[in-house]
Amino acid sequence: MQNIAIVGAGLVGSLLSIYLKKRGYSVTVFERRNDMRKKGAEAGRSINLALSNRGIRALKEVGLADELKKVAIPMHGRMMHDKQGNLSSFAYGKEGQFINSVSRSGLNVVLMNEAERLGVGFRFEQRITKVDLEKTSLEVASYQLPVTRNQKPETGNYSFDYIIGADGAFSAVRTAFQFTDRFDYEQDYIDHGYKELHIPPGAGGSFQLEKNHLHIWPRESFMMIALPNPDGSFTCTLFFPFEGNPSFNTIKTKQDVEKFFSETFPDAQHLMPELLEDFATNPTSSLVTIKCYPWVRNKTLLIGDAAHGIVPFYGQGMNAGFEDCRILNDLLNQHNDNWNKVLPEFQALRKPDTDAIAQLALDNFIEMRDLVADTDFLLRKKIEGKLYELFPDKWIPLYPMVTFMDTMRYSDALRIGQKQKQIMDTVMKTSNLENTWQSLDFGAIVNQL
Repeated sequence: MQNIAIVGAGLVGSLLSIYLKKRGYSVTVFERRNDMRKKGAEAGRSINLALSNRGIRALKEVGLADELKKVAIPMHGRMMHDKQGNLSSFAYGKEGQFINSVSRSGLNVVLMNEAERLGVGFRFEQRITKVDLEKTSLEVASYQLPVTRNQKPETGNYSFDYIIGADGAFSAVRTAFQFTDRFDYEQDYIDHGYKELHIPPGAGGSFQLEKNHLHIWPRESFMMIALPNPDGSFTCTLFFPFEGNPSFNTIKTKQDVEKFFSETFPDAQHLMPELLEDFATNPTSSLVTIKCYPWVRNKTLLIGDAAHGIVPFYGQGMNAGFEDCRILNDLLNQHNDNWNKVLPEFQALRKPDTDAIAQLALDNFIEMRDLVADTDFLLRKKIEGKLYELFPDKWIPLYPMVTFMDTMRYSDALRIGQKQKQIMDTVMKTSNLENTWQSLDFGAIVNQL
């Protein structure tokens, strides 16, 4: 039986451990944090995630999709809030198409429990201090968290048949790759960070906002979003510049926060009794895109955010990581577990797709914060919706392609989306379009594809 080490017990590492254990491998997962399932553990990021078809398809393959759907809340579209509190919404796709709001930690716990049930070994409070890519070995320091000044870690060396780095955007395994020849690496921080805030449930656990939507407060250079939780609360995330006016740099005091929210998000502010405390105590985190290549060195592989970290504006980071796991498993099926064939094919297949979703995520930030309140943009969406309704097999808008078509590659969605954008740019130049759009020659538009 071959021994595989997975570094990182997050969502991707835990799911991958299930896939590999089901294939008959001995799997050990190393995690630097303590066990989030234990009381007092460092829970990590609690931000909600949007689980969509690509992620659900992978969960279905390991038998967990139904369990997770029970605690997920369907979101059928975006609900926009303007400064006056007026609401407007549009659907993500056709009737019956939706994304799901899930708790990151809740999903992680389900995956770890299933992996342990199958016999995966988890080792928490283990910091990777060295990865030997030639010997396929790990040097590991065991700490008791929280780390104290006088604490001397126990160290150990472990050899494996394969090592997989699923340890996120700041991967210790990838660091070893960066000391090898001809390894391309780039990281790009955007000018915005994020802070998590909270809308509690109403009386009797009721939802104070419409339950089955992703709520957006678009404000041109920044925005706030809110995702529903099963207890009736909403997890809000403010995406906001680090510098400039306004920014995290200029909003410092409680008075600053109160004034800013009352002017900018008045309908949300009165639903947030703990706003001042949340703003002061919740961390401000950065947003980064990470690209690197190759993802394979000898018998060590990078996967998920360790290989391709993206910003969260398409809701595809976790879904792309889960798709990595599914495709790696498909290739192991195709090549009868011949890793010498699987690893190079995996990175060649996935790299164009993860580059594509990284670009789509950056583009969607502009759409969400600037355009969803723009009348031309909303008219464009109406026309695209009509094209989709009339020609569902020929014209599929970009968002449904990415989010609901789990058999379509991200790179194909990006390419088709760019072609559709060119066609729609021409359509939008039609004079008096807002009054005449319903009489457009929709067939002629589609035929340009």
